[in-house]
Amino acid sequence: MARSTLFIVFILTMLLGLQPITTDLYLPALPLITASFDAPIALSQMTLSALLLSFGVSQLVWGPLSDYYGRRPILLIGLALYTFSAITSSLATSIEWLIFWRVVQGVAMGAAIMCARALVRDLFDNPVQAARTMSQGLSGLGVVACLATPIGGLITVWFGWRAIFLFLAIVSAFSMAVIFWRLDETLRSPRTESLKPARLWTTWRSILSHHTFWSYALLQTATFGGLFIFLASSSFVFIQYLGLSSPVYGLIMFSMSASYIAGTLLCRRLLLAFSIQKTVVIGGIFAIVGSSLMVLFAALGWQSVAAIMLPYYLYMVSHGINQPCAQSGVMGPFPRSAGAASALSSLVMVIGAFVIGQWLGRAMDGSTLPMALGVWFCGLAVAATGWGLAARVKLPEAA
Repeated sequence: MARSTLFIVFILTMLLGLQPITTDLYLPALPLITASFDAPIALSQMTLSALLLSFGVSQLVWGPLSDYYGRRPILLIGLALYTFSAITSSLATSIEWLIFWRVVQGVAMGAAIMCARALVRDLFDNPVQAARTMSQGLSGLGVVACLATPIGGLITVWFGWRAIFLFLAIVSAFSMAVIFWRLDETLRSPRTESLKPARLWTTWRSILSHHTFWSYALLQTATFGGLFIFLASSSFVFIQYLGLSSPVYGLIMFSMSASYIAGTLLCRRLLLAFSIQKTVVIGGIFAIVGSSLMVLFAALGWQSVAAIMLPYYLYMVSHGINQPCAQSGVMGPFPRSAGAASALSSLVMVIGAFVIGQWLGRAMDGSTLPMALGVWFCGLAVAATGWGLAARVKLPEAA
């Protein structure tokens, strides 16, 4: 198969897009799921935070396995497991069983996302080219995210929340078929010692002791944290607190994702004009301005769609700028262990999201202030890491 850039971007869109449809598609149904199982908000939000935690932890296994066996077989195994867990999620009889199958789904999603990121490092040695390709794939992810919540809202209204997970199973099965028939292996030289415990420890220690890794891993964690807070709380804020319908909520999420796509497009233009380091500095400006306005409006008691979304659009533009740079940046110094580097950075990211999720579930009080405070904290963290860390890190040039 010819590895055209267009096809690689399509594969990235398909695999990376698995994350927003897994997290976003069911958001309009989250209040309904909560009511259906008579569960507290904190427990129903575990269907998201537990999924993300298992997603991150699983990559500690998927990363070395993909470095040893290659990306293609791990993708096929992960997508098969995802399809199965999506079907069983649709059959859950309690919130506890739904959380369990979402954990399995997170494990399976870890294989797809980790391999998607690693194959970019496999194919592109130049860090700027890798960041631009990742940005194109994340633009595609943004399109998927735009469609996910509106589609989820319609599925919820027409067929009920269980049909959402059957839809996920269909998407995963299609992705598995494309990988099976059309994708060749991208790993050029498998690491035959990558599964040996001593070698694993040496690899992890080398990655975790590298300043560049931590700079971009913390940036990735900070920028994703602001998105996670919005995802975990927005359905309750807009549907329960502000009284909007599921389809209208879906349109709001569509506009949020559109601002993210604008950020990825801006990211590519910035990378053509500036270095990765200067690009994330600009991203930090958007983050701190948007999040500060959001918490200011909430503190003033302005509880409306405009008061939430107008500042948050700025934050999502920042996310679209910073996320491609961060995801390529963590793997830049590690051409022979890109899978392990991607896995460790994802673990750092989801541990941060899980901790935030535990606080958020207890802080929700019927107002927009907890959401705004969480996004503001993440905006400050984005600016701090982008300006104080990543802005001073030099990625290696092409080999």
